[in-house]
Amino acid sequence: KEEGRKEHKGRMMSRGGLSLLLVFKLLLASGFFSHKHNSTTAMAPNAHNFAPMPAAEEAAAGQLELLKREEARLSEMLSSVRRQKLSVLRSRPLTIGVVGFGRFGQFISRKFSKYGNVVGTSRSNYTDVAAEMGARYIPLENLDEFVSSDLDVIVVAVSIVSFEDTIRDLVPHLQRMIETTGSCPLIVDVLSVKDHARKILLDNLPIECDVLCTHPMFGPDSAKHSWKGTNFVYERTRVDKVLLDASKDRTFHHQLSQSDADSDNEFVDETGTVHDVHEGSEAHVAGMDRMERFLSIWEEEGCNMISMSCKSHDEYTASSQFITHLVGRVLGEQGLEATPIDTKGFQSVLRLIETTTADSFDLFYGLYKYNQNSKDIIVKLKESLGDVVNKLVEKEGSDSELKS
Repeated sequence: KEEGRKEHKGRMMSRGGLSLLLVFKLLLASGFFSHKHNSTTAMAPNAHNFAPMPAAEEAAAGQLELLKREEARLSEMLSSVRRQKLSVLRSRPLTIGVVGFGRFGQFISRKFSKYGNVVGTSRSNYTDVAAEMGARYIPLENLDEFVSSDLDVIVVAVSIVSFEDTIRDLVPHLQRMIETTGSCPLIVDVLSVKDHARKILLDNLPIECDVLCTHPMFGPDSAKHSWKGTNFVYERTRVDKVLLDASKDRTFHHQLSQSDADSDNEFVDETGTVHDVHEGSEAHVAGMDRMERFLSIWEEEGCNMISMSCKSHDEYTASSQFITHLVGRVLGEQGLEATPIDTKGFQSVLRLIETTTADSFDLFYGLYKYNQNSKDIIVKLKESLGDVVNKLVEKEGSDSELKS
């Protein structure tokens, strides 16, 4: 009997050993031992949950676990880099001057003030508004004082129709600054039309001024709560007297932009010459650093950074932004109002009217006058309206013939 009990016990231990070995293999394949488990809360597994896994599935499960770990590692690395970048931004904050301290100028200045110092100027008196956001305000008639405020960047945030006159007014003050200090702030435009702005900046500004053409494709209404997920289009136009050709495949991109088609370390000027972003010129390095810091503000606020030539921008916006404003204005002329039985589609129409007519007519006119592609859109819209009306008339005629 004693020998029988020993033999029975041995068989039980053997089966138990095999079961434990199987469980161990399954837990190892699932990555169980790569995670920290709370021994007080972990539940004992049931045997029926651990059927043998096919070799292919076991290998796939192991690969998935490795990929998850790598994903977590890269995510933490990206978070760390962004924290360091934000720290660098705030360690040497830019002083940003904003010409045109109206509704849009105030809108962007509030964000700028989170990362640096803001100096505003405009025709109207916005001293109290500027003080409320921690900015300094200088009346437009004192442009010399404004330009001499140790500015790193000047953002020109005036209307399209006022843009050229504003740039020409700035030029004498910038020239005096260059003669006195040998340097010039980075000049940035935020117009909705880009080729027009680019030409004016290059035709009028001293060559010592670096130029960045941008279009924040949002405003105080569409992004009143957050800039996250909004599109920010930009073209690096001139750095350290070198005019960049954004139509070339190898132009310099903002280092953290979504496009990775080009080298982060090279750009091509208008003559086709390849330049390294770290060329020996101190002005070159400083200019690149200044642009990077300014672009990083928009990125830190969650914008989608889109590097694009001014020419391509205008082609796209004519068939998107301008036609949106055009249709909204045309429907607005109909005097449409909400009714007790509005459909969702009609409510969308009313919202379109509201958002497009909320912008000034000067903006709409500028989109038309200063984008050569806009007139083609009007012609196509008229033709399309005619085609639709003709189809209705033809259908009506066909129905009448059938009835007769």
